[in-house]
Amino acid sequence: MTNLTVASVQFQHVNGNKDANLATIERFVGEAASQNVELIIFPECCITGYWFLRNLTRDDIIALAEPIPGGPSTERLMDLAKSNRMIVGAGLVEIDDEGTLYNSFVVAMPDGQWRRHRKIHCFVSEHMQSGSEYTVFDTPQGWRVGVLICYDCNIGENVRMTALQGAQLLLAPHQTGGCDSPSPHSMGLVDRSLWENRKANPEAIEAEFRGPKGREWLLRWLPTRAHDNGMFLAFCNGVGVDDNEVRTGNSMIIDPYGRILNETWKADDVMIVKELDASLLVRSTGNRWLRTRRPELYGPLAEPTGMEEETRKVRFDGKGV
Repeated sequence: MTNLTVASVQFQHVNGNKDANLATIERFVGEAASQNVELIIFPECCITGYWFLRNLTRDDIIALAEPIPGGPSTERLMDLAKSNRMIVGAGLVEIDDEGTLYNSFVVAMPDGQWRRHRKIHCFVSEHMQSGSEYTVFDTPQGWRVGVLICYDCNIGENVRMTALQGAQLLLAPHQTGGCDSPSPHSMGLVDRSLWENRKANPEAIEAEFRGPKGREWLLRWLPTRAHDNGMFLAFCNGVGVDDNEVRTGNSMIIDPYGRILNETWKADDVMIVKELDASLLVRSTGNRWLRTRRPELYGPLAEPTGMEEETRKVRFDGKGV
């Protein structure tokens, strides 16, 4: 298996303006092609917009949603993948044949193949449902890649299940940081005036992005997901105003030892690029830990405890996250 050059992009989407957001995606794919990038990812729901969805009616969301495959956004991603000989992944709202709505992520490959992940823990709207399948697939370069969207990555079991299906690289598209979290020691709102004044005073907004509302929060858990499961992890995120919150960006690429290979805390649309060294996978600590597991002891992990609650309820009732 050869090395893989990966790009992670953060950008401020325009709510409801798919053409504008796809134009941004196309611009970054062009820049990535000039750097010989083989795989590029963009944030959760970056094609349709994200946080404003919680205030839309079902009919409003249906008007934004598209089928996968066959929808115009997926077709444009497929065209980009083929014309640039690059794997391209981006998020949007999906509608299936039965009219069910999902927070989905499309991965378009240059050979015409595609994969879709439906967010397992969807909470943004009561009109949207959670997926119930893990997404792991092989790329034309021989890498085995998994996808988990935002909150999916918060649940350690989801990352472990993806690793157990052989994932060597986890794609982790998000819209996070700067959240109005009910947990007193997790994130918190970023003053919008800091974002609006970012050109004149970049140090102020970057301090917020690097602090407990952004990077410091991510570092509590994100490198651990990569390290404990012996996989590379490409984290991309929205940046800037997202309805009433300000996303903190902080896109980063992490190796199987939990080391940050490349990152940004810029308050702007930014692409980071890194070549992944495939030789790190085999002897990584997490890979050894996966091989020395004792599954016969873990039965209770799959048994309900009575404490389980629907993600949407936990997110919005003030009890956590």
